[in-house]
Amino acid sequence: SLLHGPTLIVCFVLTEAQHEPGKCIFYEECGRNPTLNGTLIKPIVPCLNYSPARRLSGEHYRKLKQVCPMLDQGESNTYACCSIPQLLSLETSLTLSKAVLIRCPSCSYNFAHVHCINTCSPDQSQHVNVTRVMNITNLGVTREAVVAYQSYLSYKFTESAFQSCKNVRIPATGGYAISTMCGRYGAKLCTAQRWYDFQGDSSNGLAPLDIDFQLIPDSAAGSLPDGIIPYNGTALKCNQVTPTGGKACSCQDCQEACPVVPGPKEPPGPFKLFGVDGFLLISIIMLCLLMFAFIFYISVTCYMNSKKPKTEKKKKDLNSNDVIQRPIHPSEVTCTDKNSLAAQAFLSSIFQTWGKLMATYPLTVLLISAIAVAAFATGLMHIELTTDPVELWSAPNSRARQEKDFHDSNFGPFFRTNQLILTAPQRKGKVYDSLLFGPQNFSGIISKDLIIELLELQTRIRDIEFFSKDLNRTASLKDVCFAPLNPTNPQTTDCAVNSLPQYFQNSLDNINDKVNMTELGVTKEVDWRDHFIYCVNSPLSFKDITDLGMSCMADYGAPVFPFLAVGGYNNDDYTNAEALILTFSLNNFPRTDPRFKVAMQWETEFLKIVQEYEKDPKTNFTFAYMAERSLEDEINRTTAEDIPIFMISYAVIFVYIAVALGEYSSCKRILVDSKFLVGLGGILVVGCSVLASMGFYSWVGIPSSLVILQVVPFLVLAVGADNIFIFVLEYQRDVRRPGEKREEQIGRVLGSVAPSMLLCSLSESVCFFLGAMSTMPAVKSFALYAALAVLMDFVLQMTAFVALLSLDARRQDSNRCELLCCVTVSTQRPNKSNEGFLLPFMRKFYAPVLLHNVTRVIVMLLFIFMFCASLFLMFNVTVGLDQELAMPKGSYMLTYFEYLYKYFEVGVPVYFVTKKGFNFATVEGMNAVCSSVGCDQFSLTQKIQYATEYPELSYIGIPSNSWVDDFIDWLNPGSKCCRLYGSGPNQGQFCPANETGAFRCPFKCMKTPPDGVLRPSVEQFNRFLPDFLGNRPDLQCPKGGLGAYDTAVVRDESGEIIASRFMAYHTPLTNSQEFTAALLRARELAHNITLGMRQVPGTSPDFEVFPYTLTNVFYEQYLTIVPEGLFNISLCLLPTFVVCCLLLGLDLSSGLLNLITIVMIVVDTVGVMTLWGIDYNAVALINLVTAVGISVEFVSHMTRSFALSTKPTHVERAKEATANMGSAVFAGVAMTNLPGILVLAFAKAQLIQIFFFRLNLVITLLGMAHGLVFLPVLLSYFGPGLNKAVLLQQQRAKAKDVQMTNHMRHVYDNISYEDHEIKPEQNGTSKPCQTTANHQEEKEEQVDSF
Repeated sequence: SLLHGPTLIVCFVLTEAQHEPGKCIFYEECGRNPTLNGTLIKPIVPCLNYSPARRLSGEHYRKLKQVCPMLDQGESNTYACCSIPQLLSLETSLTLSKAVLIRCPSCSYNFAHVHCINTCSPDQSQHVNVTRVMNITNLGVTREAVVAYQSYLSYKFTESAFQSCKNVRIPATGGYAISTMCGRYGAKLCTAQRWYDFQGDSSNGLAPLDIDFQLIPDSAAGSLPDGIIPYNGTALKCNQVTPTGGKACSCQDCQEACPVVPGPKEPPGPFKLFGVDGFLLISIIMLCLLMFAFIFYISVTCYMNSKKPKTEKKKKDLNSNDVIQRPIHPSEVTCTDKNSLAAQAFLSSIFQTWGKLMATYPLTVLLISAIAVAAFATGLMHIELTTDPVELWSAPNSRARQEKDFHDSNFGPFFRTNQLILTAPQRKGKVYDSLLFGPQNFSGIISKDLIIELLELQTRIRDIEFFSKDLNRTASLKDVCFAPLNPTNPQTTDCAVNSLPQYFQNSLDNINDKVNMTELGVTKEVDWRDHFIYCVNSPLSFKDITDLGMSCMADYGAPVFPFLAVGGYNNDDYTNAEALILTFSLNNFPRTDPRFKVAMQWETEFLKIVQEYEKDPKTNFTFAYMAERSLEDEINRTTAEDIPIFMISYAVIFVYIAVALGEYSSCKRILVDSKFLVGLGGILVVGCSVLASMGFYSWVGIPSSLVILQVVPFLVLAVGADNIFIFVLEYQRDVRRPGEKREEQIGRVLGSVAPSMLLCSLSESVCFFLGAMSTMPAVKSFALYAALAVLMDFVLQMTAFVALLSLDARRQDSNRCELLCCVTVSTQRPNKSNEGFLLPFMRKFYAPVLLHNVTRVIVMLLFIFMFCASLFLMFNVTVGLDQELAMPKGSYMLTYFEYLYKYFEVGVPVYFVTKKGFNFATVEGMNAVCSSVGCDQFSLTQKIQYATEYPELSYIGIPSNSWVDDFIDWLNPGSKCCRLYGSGPNQGQFCPANETGAFRCPFKCMKTPPDGVLRPSVEQFNRFLPDFLGNRPDLQCPKGGLGAYDTAVVRDESGEIIASRFMAYHTPLTNSQEFTAALLRARELAHNITLGMRQVPGTSPDFEVFPYTLTNVFYEQYLTIVPEGLFNISLCLLPTFVVCCLLLGLDLSSGLLNLITIVMIVVDTVGVMTLWGIDYNAVALINLVTAVGISVEFVSHMTRSFALSTKPTHVERAKEATANMGSAVFAGVAMTNLPGILVLAFAKAQLIQIFFFRLNLVITLLGMAHGLVFLPVLLSYFGPGLNKAVLLQQQRAKAKDVQMTNHMRHVYDNISYEDHEIKPEQNGTSKPCQTTANHQEEKEEQVDSF
C-alpha cells in the first residue's frame, strides 16, 4: 500500500528462527511504526534480528540495571537483547504507565518486569514469537521491523503481578489505577488477561506495536510451539519489599498489607427487656400500676364509706370529703386558704378598679393604645425576614455552623448546583455488537439522537446571556461558573459542566465520527458507542483505544466520572443506565457579593429555559430539574400562595367570634345584641399585639421568619379569643345591680375574671420566654415573638378591649344597632342574666352525665390507657424532616427529589478538614496522612479507606482523595512531573511536564530514594508544594494538583498549612434519618483520626479534624433535638405550675393537677404524631411548645374555677366549674381554633398540612378532651379541698345581707301608704322589698360563681 513518507513493504511472516536459550529475536530500533498515528508517545519498533544475547557493560549495563533491575546478573555476567536506545524508549513508555502505579513499588516492579522480559530478556526467543514484520526505510536503510508478536508468560506469574496491582488507588479520584489500564472492563471486571490485552493493544496510544499476551497455565505448557517456554518468573506480592529496596505497599493499595481492623460498631438495636420491646413492657407495667392504684383507691373509698354511720354518710361525698353545711368558724380557716383568698381579693380589687377606669374613658384609652401599638409597629420598617434555611435551623454557635464557617472561610462555599436528570422511559433498548467490547446492551436513553438533543439543550443553557445591573454589562455563564482549572479568567469552555456529551468534548463532530477498524483480523465500524463504553470505564484517559483516538476528558480539562453523567445502573453496567445527568456548577459567592445576585439571575434564566423546554411538545425526555435557588424559591412561593388560606382561616374565626359573642334575646334586637364590632375588635387586639411584638423585636434587631408569621397569630388568637369569650360571656351572664353604673359593672366583672386571664397569659408568656433558651434560631425567635405577643395581647385586652366593650355596652344600652348606629330599636333589653345555649346545656346534661359515678371511672381508665399507649408511641416517633416536605404539592422539586433518590448512585461529598496545628512538611506528618508505600497503617486516608469497607455502617462509599499522596507521586523522579530548568532565565526553577525539549529541563526535583520511599525534606516540601498546586494535569503529568487540590490546601504568609481537606463520598442518602446517622458516623471517624494525628510529634494539642458536608447544618439538630425538646418543654411546663400555685395562693394541689393534665396532653400529642406519620423535628417542637400554651387555656381556667367553688362536694364543684367555665373554654378555645384549623387542610404546602393542620388539630382535640372531659373527673376525685376562707366570706356576706334586709323591712313598714305608692311610679323602679330581695339573690349568685 502507498502511504505518506517512504515506500513500505508490508509482509506477514512466521519466523523460521529457532526458539532456544541465549538467543534474541529482535534487537535495536528500526524506526516509527507506520501503522499508528496520533499516539501519545512516538511508536518506535524494533528490528527483526535473530542473534545471540549481548553481554552488557559500562553505560549499557548501568542503564539496564536502572530500567530493568530484575535482569541484573552483575556487570560481567549480564546478557540482554536490547540496545541503549531500546532501553530509553522502554523507560519512556514505562514512566507514563508507572506514574499511576508508583504508589505501590512491588506493583510497579512487576509491571516493568513483564515488559523488560519481552524487550530485553537474554532468552527472548523462548518467550516471544514474532507474528508480523514490515519493511521500514529509515535514513535510507530498509530493514525488517517487528510490528506484532506473541508473548508467552506463565499464568501464575501474570496473575500474581495482576493481583499486586489491582487495588492500587488514584488519590485524586478515589478510584483504582487499574480502571484506566483495562479498557472497557474497568476495575471490577478486569482480569490478568484483560489487563495485559490492553497493554498490548497499540490503539491505546502507549504501546508502539501489538503484543498478543499468551498466559499459559502449567497444564497447557506441552501444547506450545517447539522451543517456546512461557516465562515463569517470580512476581512480588504487594506486601513484599522490592529487590531494589522499595518498601511494601500500603494497606490502601494492598489488601494483604492491611492489619486486622475491627469494623465500626453496629448501631444500637431496639431497647429490649426479657426479649420484648422494652418501651412496650414499661408502658404495660405503668398501665397496670396506674389502673391498679386507681381501682384500689376507689375500693378503699367505697369500703370506708360503707363502714360509717348513715347519718355521717349523708355528710360525706364519694371521696370522704366533709359536706360543709354548717357555719364556718374563723379558727377553722387554714393559712393556705387565707393566702388563696387574699391573692384572689387583691387581684380582683386591682382589676376591678382598673376595669372601671378603662370603661370610664374608653376613647382616651383606645387612642393611647393605638399610639403605643403604632410606636412599636414602626419598628417593622427595620424588619429582617430570615429565609435562608441555614440561618433558620442552625445556631451560629453550633458545631456544624462553626465547621461550615471555617470551611467556607478557608475553601469557599460549596459550589451551587444546577441539575437536570433526564429519562426516556418509552424508548426501547438495543444490542450493539462492538468490535472491541463484544455485544453490549444499550438502554433506550443511551442513544445518539437523545445525546445530541441533550447537547443542544446543554449548549442553549451554556449560552445564556442577560444584562446584569450589578455588573452593569451583559453577563453569561463564565462570570459565575465554577472553573477549577482556570479560576482567575475563565472562558465558557473552562466552566465545570458535567454530562455525557463531555466524553465527546461537547463536539457534534466527535459524536458523529466513525471509522473502520480492524481487530484480530475482523474489520468493523467503530463509533460513539465504542468511545462511550471505553470512557465510562476509563474516565481519566486522554485517548481511547479505538481508531477514533478521542479523549475522554471534558472540554474544561477534568474527568467526568460516570456517576456524574448517567444514573440508574447496576454494578457499573453504564450502558444500561436509565437516566442522563446534566450538571452546571456555579461559584457560591457570599450573599453580600454582587456576583451572588448575578448567579441568582443566571439560575432564573436557567429555570426559564428548562421550563420552556419541558413544555415543548417535541421534547423526547421526561426529566426533573433544580437550581440552587429552587428550595428557597419554592418555599417562598408556597408561602405566598397559602396566604389566602390563612386569610380565609382568620375570616372564619372572625365570623364565628362575632356570631358566638352575640346575645340574641329577641329577633328584633339581633342588630343591637350582635357583637360584630366586639369580635372585630378582639381580632384587631390580637393583630396589634402581634404587630407590636414584631415591631419591638425589629427595633432590637432579632430577625423574624415565615414560621413566626404563620404560627404566632394562631397562638395569640387562641389565647386572646379564650380570654375575650370568658370576659364577654361573664358580662352577658351578669345582671347590673341597682344603682350600679355601666362602668362599675364592667369593672366588677373584670375583677372576677381577670385573675384567671392573668393566670393563663402569664403562664404562657413565661413559658415562651423560657423556651427562648433553645439553641435553634427558628425556635428561639418564635418563642421570643410569641412570649411578647401573648403579653401584649393581655395588656391590650385589659385596656383597649375593655374600652371597646364599654363603648359597645353604651350602644347596647341605648338600643342602637351595631352597624347602623343612628337606628334605634324600641324593644328593651331584658334585665336578666343571659346564659345563652351552651351554659344551660352543659349544666343540665353534659356535666351530670360526665360526672356520673360510672362515667367517671370509665373516663379515668380510658385516659390512663391513652396516656400509657401514647407513652409507648412517643418512644417510637420518627425524628427528622425530609426536605421534600418543605415543598408544596405539585412542585417540580418533588419530582427532582424522586429522581435523585432513584437514579443517583453516590451520595453527597464529605470533606475531612484539618485545622491549624499539624506539620505536614515533616516525614512523620506526611506518613500520618498518606496511604501509599511507607505510610502509617492508621493514617488519615487509611482510616477513611477502612471505613469504606463497611459502607452500610460508616455511610462512606468512596474513599478520600489525598493531596499528600499525589504530591509525593508528583515529586517522584520516575515521572516527568517535577523537573527543573537547566539553563536560561528560569534556571533551577520548576519546569512543567509539557515543556518541550528534554534538554531544557534535564534535572529532577528529587533523587530516587534507595528504599523506594520518597519523602521530601521540609525545605523541599515548602518549595515545591506551590508548584504542585498550580500544575495543570495533562497526559505527561496526570498528577498535577491544579483543579483537584489548588483550593484544598490553605497556607498563611509564612507557608504553614492552616487548613486542608480530603474529599470522600457518602453512600446515597435518602432521608433525614440516614443523613443524621451519616453525620454521626463521620464525626466518630474524624474524632478517631484526630486522636491519632495528635500523637505525631509537634502537633498542637488542640489540633482537630472534622467532617464537613453541605447538609450537616440542617441535620445536626436531630442529634440533640430529643433532649433539647424535653428541656424546652420542661421549661415551659415549669411556669404553668409555679404561676398557678402563686396566683391561687400557694395552692400546690391545683398546680400539680394542672401540670399532670398538660403533661398528658403533650404526651398524647406525640403519641398521635406517631400514629399519623408526623415526624418530630424543629417545626413539631415549635408546635409542641405551642401545645403547652394552648393547654394552659384548656386547663387553668377550669382548675381555678374549681378551686374557688364553694359547693359542698367535689362532684358538685366539678359540675359547677364544667358548666360555668367549661362552656366558656369550649366556645373560646376549641370552637375558635377548630374552624380556622380545618381551613388549613386546603393549603398547598405539605409543611402547613402536616405541622399546622394535622398537628394543631390534634393539639386542639386532645386539649379539649383533657380540659373538658378528663380534668373535671380528675378534680372530682383528687381536686383540692374546699377553700373555707372563701366559704366563710360568703357566709358572712349572706348574714350581712339578711341583717340589712330585716332592717329595710322595718324602715319601710313605717312609711305611709301614699308615699309607698307614689315613689315607685315616679322613679320607675320596683318595690324596695323586691329590690332588696333581688339584690340579695344576685349577690348570693355572684358569690357562688366567684
